[in-house]
Amino acid sequence: MLLTRRRCVPLLALALAAACANTGEPPGGPPDEKPPVIVSVYPESGAVVPNPRGAAVIQFDGVIDEQSGGVGATAGLASRILLSPTAGPVDVSWHRSAIHVRPREGWKPGRVYQLQVLPGIVDLRRNVMKDRRTIVFSTGPAIPHARLSGAAVQWVEQRALVGGLIRAQLLPDTIAYLALVDSSGTFHLDNLPPGRYAVFAIADLNGNRARDRREAYDSALVTVDSSAAAVLWAFVHDTAGPRVRQVEPIDSVTARITFTQPLDPAQPPESLGVRVLTLPDSTPVRVRGLFTQSRYDSLARRARAASDSARAAKDTTKRTPAPRDTTAPREDTIAVRPGTGATAGRDTSALRDILSQRAVPQDKVVLQVEAPFTPAGRYFVEVTGARNLNGATGGHGHAVLVVPKPKPVPPDTTRAKRDSTPR
Repeated sequence: MLLTRRRCVPLLALALAAACANTGEPPGGPPDEKPPVIVSVYPESGAVVPNPRGAAVIQFDGVIDEQSGGVGATAGLASRILLSPTAGPVDVSWHRSAIHVRPREGWKPGRVYQLQVLPGIVDLRRNVMKDRRTIVFSTGPAIPHARLSGAAVQWVEQRALVGGLIRAQLLPDTIAYLALVDSSGTFHLDNLPPGRYAVFAIADLNGNRARDRREAYDSALVTVDSSAAAVLWAFVHDTAGPRVRQVEPIDSVTARITFTQPLDPAQPPESLGVRVLTLPDSTPVRVRGLFTQSRYDSLARRARAASDSARAAKDTTKRTPAPRDTTAPREDTIAVRPGTGATAGRDTSALRDILSQRAVPQDKVVLQVEAPFTPAGRYFVEVTGARNLNGATGGHGHAVLVVPKPKPVPPDTTRAKRDSTPR
């Protein structure tokens, strides 16, 4: 009996320790589906605090999950917090129902801080906070009221730079105010000091809140008085210009040249230097013209439509089509919603309007020659002067065009078989 009691003591201690280590709420009762709510902050938004004591504190109405947020250079709760402007890392720590935030460089006098609590904070019942909260406080000057807003898109991919990082540096300072691009591709920064800003939009792939090599970005100089706006077109900047990746045939006189990166849409294709030589004797081939891929596709569609019309005009056996019912709605028309005067089905989003302001970058050019390529022939194609989106020009890029062999004509199986009956 004594042995049994001695065994029960450590088991009871382990159970009590496990119960104490559990940070969750006790079971039972109706399910709590309310997301976490911020009940207080220090310093308060709008406050002027010359000497903040310790860390900034964000207090919630219940225990939050320490692992809220994403992965990467800024993981966990740190990915849900933006503190700016700071010249170095920001320490973010979990305190059950509170988050403590402190710049590693310490609070600097004479600075206006913006502390943003981003959506994604999770409580222990997996309820997610969906709203954004911004706390603005000062360590000296009065709170300013200038505003910077705008949009950021991925130029090559033709979509919004969702989740991208906005860095607005008040010149000549190098530290920046931070914001994130929302799901609609827009951003805004309130309570900025007036002045001239260098504004960057960055595809922050590793989440380190900085611009790294090979990350798409764009920048602009913006003067902010009471308010200002900017549109930023992020793309990967490359100091090496475009080079030819491959050349492939389209038809007997046309080939498609693909480059290693998108070309500057403002550069006309005819400005490129192109040389075509027959291999192996290097006989020059005369070039008829160069086209962008979209221009060539448009011309090809127009040619097909003209050919189809000519073929239909020669077909005298084709019956006259029945008159079209003009009372029925056409499939290609856009219905008007009653009482609104607006059109339904037409994309009038702000993102579409922004993307339409610039041509779509392309990494292909279509080449046409005067005489047809020789079947199964090989041609040396060289291109010079190609310019990328940030203005870097490539050198002498080249590739070999291999013309395929013509396919053999299939045998005519409709001819009558020879009579093999013995006589």
